[in-house]
Amino acid sequence: MTQTKTEDLDQLIRAEYKNTAGLVVEKNGRVLYEKYFNGYTAENAAHVFSVTKSVFSALIGIAVGQGRIQSVRQKVLDFFPDYRLPAGETTAQTITIEHLLTMTAPYKYDTEPYELFFSSPHPIPDALGLLGGDKPAGIFNYSAVGGTHILSGILAAATGRSALDYAKEHLFSPLDVVVPRSIALRSAEEHFAVMNDKSTSGWVADPQGFSTASWGLFLRSQDMAKFGRLYQNHGVWNGRQIVPAGWVEKSTAVHSRFGGLSYGYLWWIIDPNEPSYAALGDGGNVIYVNERTRLVVAIASLFVPDAKDRIALIRERIEPMFESAAE
Repeated sequence: MTQTKTEDLDQLIRAEYKNTAGLVVEKNGRVLYEKYFNGYTAENAAHVFSVTKSVFSALIGIAVGQGRIQSVRQKVLDFFPDYRLPAGETTAQTITIEHLLTMTAPYKYDTEPYELFFSSPHPIPDALGLLGGDKPAGIFNYSAVGGTHILSGILAAATGRSALDYAKEHLFSPLDVVVPRSIALRSAEEHFAVMNDKSTSGWVADPQGFSTASWGLFLRSQDMAKFGRLYQNHGVWNGRQIVPAGWVEKSTAVHSRFGGLSYGYLWWIIDPNEPSYAALGDGGNVIYVNERTRLVVAIASLFVPDAKDRIALIRERIEPMFESAAE
């Protein structure tokens, strides 16, 4: 890769993707490009928003592999024996873990009530109360926040630990990924203050201590690339099976569709034939994996509304630039 081409990419990022914090491109585990922007360095973590979902999918897969969760076809309510369904609610009794993973669970709303989840002292019971209703299960229905967060309660019930503690032992530590602490957000002001704060590092926890399953994880760009490489290597890291290979395969296969988009187990499927897939988060946060080209692209970004499409950047500019790079 010539210096001129990498300089061209630097200029493109600064001109058209101005909220980028870090960009790492790897091929077969070798770093081909690594650059930081907006005052960020390799040591700064960024809030990766819904990329958190794909990391949480890995934790569910590890728990399944350990037998702590018997099957993704287990009913959601089996993990909350003290929860009492609203009178007349029957659909929620049929919802499985797999429905949550594939975004095919139904909810009693047309527009997700974000403020409810961000302000609730008990967000998981509130999310359970909105599960079900008159809509059938099995139809794609993206839950940005509350529905996915139910998985955090399921993981805690299955393992007896918070997602952060469980991840530190079984995912983060083996990869040397630094997520040091739980982050408590006590107000809307605190919530917005940490989103683009380069000094923040950790994982947001709800008022009950459950690590948020749908957002709230802060990762360094290098750590995002590690997670992509782990999946590219079918869950193996330094010769050790961290995530079951079968789970990686199932997670990155098509389970549901929305228009022209395909979805796996909390992963977006870009092209099932290559295969290529991505963890995507607001603001342009991406972990992209292409098993054909053996490329992993990690982009950490600061939040801006309506961020420019990073998948188009990767597919149209970055991938052609690095695909033929010597291994």
